[in-house]
Amino acid sequence: MFTYLFKEVIPLPEDIAATLMAIIQGSILVGFVALSAVFFIWLERKVAGRIQDRLGPTRVGGKFGWLQTIADGMKLLVKEDLIPGDADQMLFRLGPYIAFCGAFLAFVALPFGNGVVARNLDIGIFFMLAVMSTEVFGIILAGYGSGSKWSLFGGMREAAQMVSYEVPMAICVLVPVIVAGTMNLNTFGQQQTGMAWNWYIFHDPFTFLAFWTYFTCATASCKRAPFDLAEAESELVAGFHTEYSGLRWSFFFMAEYGAMFAVSGIAVVLFLGGWNTGLVPFKDLTDWFGELLGSKVAGWWLGNLINVAVFIAKAWVLVFVMMWVRWTLPRLRIDQVMMTCLKYLLPLSCFLLMGVSLWQVAVNPYLPGLNYVLTGAAVLVVGWLTFKIWTTQSEMPVAGAFDLRNVPAPKFDFVRKS
Repeated sequence: MFTYLFKEVIPLPEDIAATLMAIIQGSILVGFVALSAVFFIWLERKVAGRIQDRLGPTRVGGKFGWLQTIADGMKLLVKEDLIPGDADQMLFRLGPYIAFCGAFLAFVALPFGNGVVARNLDIGIFFMLAVMSTEVFGIILAGYGSGSKWSLFGGMREAAQMVSYEVPMAICVLVPVIVAGTMNLNTFGQQQTGMAWNWYIFHDPFTFLAFWTYFTCATASCKRAPFDLAEAESELVAGFHTEYSGLRWSFFFMAEYGAMFAVSGIAVVLFLGGWNTGLVPFKDLTDWFGELLGSKVAGWWLGNLINVAVFIAKAWVLVFVMMWVRWTLPRLRIDQVMMTCLKYLLPLSCFLLMGVSLWQVAVNPYLPGLNYVLTGAAVLVVGWLTFKIWTTQSEMPVAGAFDLRNVPAPKFDFVRKS
């Protein structure tokens, strides 16, 4: 997109054009990560309020509660920035920014549409996993540099958890890589063009199971419940960021929400068809609109507008599922968190990698059409769940219990009457 702009529309020297492209693309990605964090904070409150029947997040903050998130952002910007006396000044200041950079750099190789990517890398998936793993350095520096034993304990717990879960997560990523024969994420999306049964999640039973295993590991690597032992308030106050406040504290949460979208974006590209709607047979929307309008440039722009919207919507749905799980399941103990990874998810991911390798050689050439069966089964399950959600009435768990949802919001009169 920007290459065409600076070469055809506004011709510029190559070095100046490359610099301008890097600045524009970086600014767009930073703005997207920041705005996504604001949206996810609002969504987290709404999800928590609905699932746990909390009245506050469903009522305050103006229309749909969006003012509450804006107020929180303003509070963090003007809040006093405190540094403990025993803290290491340099490490304490450096930790949040390293954590944020680790989550932000993953977006450089993440394609939002057909060619809509800041840097189209042949090893894009390897690059994303590598840079996201650097977030753990920021967490360790934050815990160690705070000069607090609770922050140090939280940082060590989180480091052990993130490093452990990255192993089965990376192995699950190799499952669709073996099927596609590439690590270029843009190529992944192009190979899944067409109807939904072309998506790699429906390619075979091993890719189907690999998606759920990957998503579980990704949830744990993002420090989300029920794996959020680093922030267990009953044990560690707030974990590795106990001593942080103000803007530096917000960088940790922007890193967390950015990593949630990044790992969800990887799942969308590798398993869920990328930016493809799954409704247009045999063609990408950019090619379809290009032929319809008789212009490749107009087709590229119009098609990718829809592609980007579809990709973001798919990733947002997965982020919503992470929030849904957080406010539904209880927190695990630290030994249960590590046992789930090392005793169950790691062997399972190795089995899936071996299984898909054998499937590609011994079964796939002789058993065509299995993707149609898996797609049909998935449609039936989704339809059944939708029917149950639509027809199940919301009732209190105990008959005759006091239902706060029917209580009107209180009105306060602050004018003193004589």
